Amino acid sequence: TVTFNRPDALNALTPDLLSETRDALDLLSKRPDIGVVVLTGAGRAFSAGVDLKALNELGLDLGEGNVGDDLNNKAREVQSLLENMPQATIAKVNGFCFTGGVELMLACDIIIAADEAKFGDTHAKLGLRPTWGMTQRLPRRVGMMRAKELSFTARTFSGTEAAEMGLALVAVPLAQLDEYVDDLCRNISVNSKGSVAAYKDLYK
Repeated sequence: TVTFNRPDALNALTPDLLSETRDALDLLSKRPDIGVVVLTGAGRAFSAGVDLKALNELGLDLGEGNVGDDLNNKAREVQSLLENMPQATIAKVNGFCFTGGVELMLACDIIIAADEAKFGDTHAKLGLRPTWGMTQRLPRRVGMMRAKELSFTARTFSGTEAAEMGLALVAVPLAQLDEYVDDLCRNISVNSKGSVAAYKDLYK
């Protein structure tokens, strides 16, 4: 399990947090004894998205709707590892999951959400363009028209609705989330790691 661990900031994404996540995933990708990697967040959030306050303090101009190459490149490296590492990857969405958090989540093979989780693609509220592949990955999960509705309105929706629209595989009560994901991991891990790696390549 790789955990975003900035709970006081709702696990808002910074270059350092993305670098640490990338490094952890890179190490795990080389572990033949590991069959499943779970990505989640500490506290009340999976991730509330990019830490705009931190970016402003760094003097980054967001006027062009772009969060900058440093953040973009590191986020894409995380996504590439989640999609291409031989292990199955599961996003365990325990709470708030917005914008950049949604983009990272979408790179996982399977998404399991708490009923109480809150999702939203809020790029449009913030005057930002999605630069981590949202417009390609989201329609594959929910269909083009639903993806446009979610992005155009920037509305918040629950884990239960995420499962109903196909964004998450299933939503369960928060109290049962860990047990559900643990069972799923066991059911995957008893099978051939080579087969899982091959399926990941073939399903692209």
